[in-house]
Amino acid sequence: MKKHWFYFTCLVILILSCSQKQDKEIVAVAEEQVDLSNIGKATLSEYGFFEGALKELNPATGVTPYQLNSALFSDYAYKARFVKLPVGTKAAYNADDVLDFPFGTVLIKNFYYPSDFRKPNESIRILETRLLLHETDGWKTLPYIWNNEQTEAYLDIAGKNIPVSWTHYNGELKSINYSVPNMNQCKGCHLRGDKVMPIGPSARQLNGRHTYATGEENQLIFWQAHDIIEGLPDLSSIKLLTAYEDEKASVELRARAWLEINCAHCHRRDGPAKNSGLYLLANENDPRVLGIGKAPVAAGKGSGGRLYSIVPGQPDQSILQFRIESTHPGIMMPELGRQLTHTEGVELVRKWIAEME
Repeated sequence: MKKHWFYFTCLVILILSCSQKQDKEIVAVAEEQVDLSNIGKATLSEYGFFEGALKELNPATGVTPYQLNSALFSDYAYKARFVKLPVGTKAAYNADDVLDFPFGTVLIKNFYYPSDFRKPNESIRILETRLLLHETDGWKTLPYIWNNEQTEAYLDIAGKNIPVSWTHYNGELKSINYSVPNMNQCKGCHLRGDKVMPIGPSARQLNGRHTYATGEENQLIFWQAHDIIEGLPDLSSIKLLTAYEDEKASVELRARAWLEINCAHCHRRDGPAKNSGLYLLANENDPRVLGIGKAPVAAGKGSGGRLYSIVPGQPDQSILQFRIESTHPGIMMPELGRQLTHTEGVELVRKWIAEME
């Protein structure tokens, strides 16, 4: 009797085991058959943005490289930016905000790491390409993740963590789990009111020089000469956002530029953090909305026990400084897009606060 019961028990275990294996196989097949064709093209190469080997990022005809005076910090990732407008269209100049791009525009941002930051053009590994597509119902965000062979990037709306290591400028080895955001996280940073909007390409950010295949030139002048922009006034009348890495500029201008690109996509009058009353665009002149002597709307661990966003002359007593230095998920600002502290950036803001009277 006991022997029969043993055989019966083994049979049940075997059946359950087979059943579980079948369930796992069915799930795996279902995952492989997910259809994303209604969201975007499956691969980056299908768009035809680049010629030759994809990893070389050689722009095709009609695709224009650009750079920003002050770029968002993303765990020290390098970025290669391009824009493609529909044939026969132009972006409209906007003095105070991002350019008005026509429907059909695509903004292309590639994130990559050289293996050694002291040799930035060698041994490059591209991790992701983010597209912003201007459709008739608004801007759409699409993240593409590159394969290890660097031959293709695939649409991945769920995001991913990718281990990456590099030798830093000072010779130190750094390693992180680089985070590719999912589609909703992309929208979170780009939200303005109830609409998704680009963050970087404003006239103030593009009013700087870039090296093209034909030589170095002011980007706005280049765009005008190549029929990419219309309504451009005289260059001398266009405001300029300081490059925060420019040590020739004042600490205040550099710190304000860093805060604008890293924080003001949310902390602005029409941004997701508008209810905070803390607005960090570089053209804000009201000390109160900049956080000077301003108590937070909602206290909590994000304040670190500090009372005001900025205490003049005392960065260690300032909530703003506390949050941009932190890497704690419930404290750090910005909330997304980084795991590391931007050492150079937070030191710049620290100097700015320390110099306040």
